[in-house]
Amino acid sequence: MADSSKPTVAVIRRMTYGNDDDSRERMLKRQVPAWVISGGVHCVLIALGVLLFRNSTLVEAIESEAIIDTTIVVEEPEPNLEQVDIGLNANLDASVEATPEPVPVEGPDIPEEPLGSISGEEAIPIQTFTPPGSVDVMPNTGTKIGPNGDVRGCDGENGTIVAPGLKGRRGGSKADLLNRDGGNPVSEAAVAQGLVWLAAQQKADGRWVFDGSATEEVEAATGISLLPFLAAGQTHKVGKYSKNVQNGLTFLLSRQAADGRIGNRSMYAHAIATIALCEAYGMSNDPIVKKSAQRAIDWCCRAQHSAGGWRYSPGAPGDTSVTGWYYQALTSGKLAGLTVPDVVLTRAKNYFDRVQSNSGETYGYDGKDAGRHYSMNAVGLLCREYMGWGPKNPSIANGVARLIEARPPMVNDFDMYYYYYATQVVHFFGGPDWHQKWNPKMRDMLIGLQVKTAGPNKGSWDADNTLTGSHGGRVMTTCLALLTLEVYYRHLPLYKRDMGGLNELER
Repeated sequence: MADSSKPTVAVIRRMTYGNDDDSRERMLKRQVPAWVISGGVHCVLIALGVLLFRNSTLVEAIESEAIIDTTIVVEEPEPNLEQVDIGLNANLDASVEATPEPVPVEGPDIPEEPLGSISGEEAIPIQTFTPPGSVDVMPNTGTKIGPNGDVRGCDGENGTIVAPGLKGRRGGSKADLLNRDGGNPVSEAAVAQGLVWLAAQQKADGRWVFDGSATEEVEAATGISLLPFLAAGQTHKVGKYSKNVQNGLTFLLSRQAADGRIGNRSMYAHAIATIALCEAYGMSNDPIVKKSAQRAIDWCCRAQHSAGGWRYSPGAPGDTSVTGWYYQALTSGKLAGLTVPDVVLTRAKNYFDRVQSNSGETYGYDGKDAGRHYSMNAVGLLCREYMGWGPKNPSIANGVARLIEARPPMVNDFDMYYYYYATQVVHFFGGPDWHQKWNPKMRDMLIGLQVKTAGPNKGSWDADNTLTGSHGGRVMTTCLALLTLEVYYRHLPLYKRDMGGLNELER
């Protein structure tokens, strides 16, 4: 292609003529040829310029057309769920997002079934039911539940949190509670990594399975695995793990018998699954989940021993370990606005009165060994706090001091069952005991023990050396560790919530 920026230069040679008397004629003879040559050259240059301009425009058009025809559309890569950067959101979209709470919409009230005794453990077939979030019309209400779990035909919105005590799990309240009570970006990143690992362990039918000796306890494994997702603000309606929660709830509902019991292998399984259902309802306002959760609560009430406790079979004399899970289930039901008869709570109080020692500072497994097991001390103190014993109660204060002095967080004494309960006790107690003596050690110990190397166990915790680890394995230990790191926002502080002292968190 010719370079139009360097035009051809016409060289005009000066010619010498002989003597001519007529200067005008001489001038014409000398200059006219040069003019003719110059004019010819310029005409040629102009013609070349026009051709070059047209060719350049054509080339540009061809090149432009080629670019359009050969443009490659690069698809955005899938998001990396394994959060590397540490931040408050820590791979959880809702961790600090301040979003207004939707208007609650109440589902239908479920009539309370009469209390009675239950005996025997019959096999439970898979039930046919309407799963949470499916299209269904609740009786006598006209309320429809859409395919995505949204409430239709009423004034509610998707994702309503009914239970006030659970509102710290989302939005600005979550961020405030996390920062105020001693969580940090590193602890939230640990939670995020743990949820990634836990989600990967879910089976195709929605269940989780313990990798310890209790492999058949699928209802307990599924219930305890749902709790860390719910604590992080994830439900079957809201959150990046909504599908995991949906499938888990669907499995639990399929394992609920007509009498309300979930599973038929152990009493632990029903209590833990009931907590999951109650929290799922309290965070979603899903009427289908409400119905199932109320039936599960009713079964808890009927299975209670007359002396107030629960144990390994319905109606059996209680022990503090099983009773602790059932009292948590009843408390979750109350927080969600479900029906929990006062007589059942009174009986449970009587049970703890019977197994306590030192005016309620310590508790035994079944009343014969009060004070010997620090795990039972923590269970009893937590239930007492839910019964209304506050930080000014001397028994709570002394009980907390015993826990911190005798069995603080230590790597060489890794007992996740004990730490799960004791952390809640000290957190609700608050003050320097929480902020200085307990939380920094507990938080940093768990962060340090989490598996960080690449591989199938990244984000989980190794099974501890107690019965919890041997029976529930890595799944159970990881779930309890996650719940312990989520303690900052899992439940609003008991006493300040009741006294209306959390107005700054209501956003």
